Amino acid sequence: MNSFNILENWCHGIPPHLQDLEFLLTEALEKSQEANAFSITPENGLEKIKTRSQLFKTVQGEVQQLCQQLGFKESQPILLMLWRLWLPLALQLVQAKQQLNRPLIQGILGGQGTGKTTLAKVCQLILSYLGYTTVGISLDDLYKTYAERQQVQTIDSRLIWRGPPGTHDIQLGIKLLDQFRQTNKNQPILVPRFDKSLHNGAGDRVKFETINKADIVLFEGWFVGVQPVEETRFNYPLPPILTEADQKFARDMNEKLKDYLPLWERLDRLIVLYPINYQLSKQWRKEAEHKMIASGKTGMTDTEIEEFVNYFWRSLHPELFITPLIQNPKLVDLVIEIKPDHSVSKIYHPTQE
Repeated sequence: MNSFNILENWCHGIPPHLQDLEFLLTEALEKSQEANAFSITPENGLEKIKTRSQLFKTVQGEVQQLCQQLGFKESQPILLMLWRLWLPLALQLVQAKQQLNRPLIQGILGGQGTGKTTLAKVCQLILSYLGYTTVGISLDDLYKTYAERQQVQTIDSRLIWRGPPGTHDIQLGIKLLDQFRQTNKNQPILVPRFDKSLHNGAGDRVKFETINKADIVLFEGWFVGVQPVEETRFNYPLPPILTEADQKFARDMNEKLKDYLPLWERLDRLIVLYPINYQLSKQWRKEAEHKMIASGKTGMTDTEIEEFVNYFWRSLHPELFITPLIQNPKLVDLVIEIKPDHSVSKIYHPTQE
């Protein structure tokens, strides 16, 4: 017996047996950090596993369809991710929402290939079955317009690509999250949307989307929730922060990050999708571009990808900014470590050493 066999049986209409539930509980409790992150104990565990099993049977068909559309080819990783991460996370979001008298703002921090888009879309689907309306917002949606970013470039020519601190309309984001946090549900909210394909890939804001209701807001992006670090962290910089100019850029981006703190203060919770090796994001980006080129679309060469990713690492290096963040239990609620094959390694709540 293993967890995948049990989940597969449920997909084929075999009802959950007590023996299955007890096996899955034992398996969950053996991963003590994960059990703690989702508040599973020997006392409440069987009831939690039972609730999860019922929800699994309800949503698994649609989740599998969605994941196949998003590029998953095999059912095993879908079912295991659904059981181990997406279902307990959705149930945790419901519990967090119920403790508030207003919509929940959930931040999701993750780089290229960590699965933040999949996580958000699957959670939206599960939460809809639980009766909750969920809205997804990306940090990308808060980019300044193309014209505004052209002006920014004339002021700081180092901002050659959109993405780093300084290329977003922070006040628009603050206003948007404040509107969602208000309890008046009769007022429609205009959510900005961004199209990356416009202006030869430079992208631009397109028309606003009207949202009439949101119980939970999933706000995702590559540096959502990231905090400025001490200036001394740049005294011994990591590659690709090599030259004095690189160090100056890194320090300036760290300073710009302070402008984002009022936006992060609107978050109720923060999840970090954390590759076990930050270099994986470069590998994943290359794999994604290779697939695009193979399908007949245009994509970046490996050399262009190296230059592109290094640019972002010079602005906010993962080792300087993300690694200390995931050790802070006051700022982060859940860390999800990602393996090279995009599967989950560990799930835990940070603990203060």
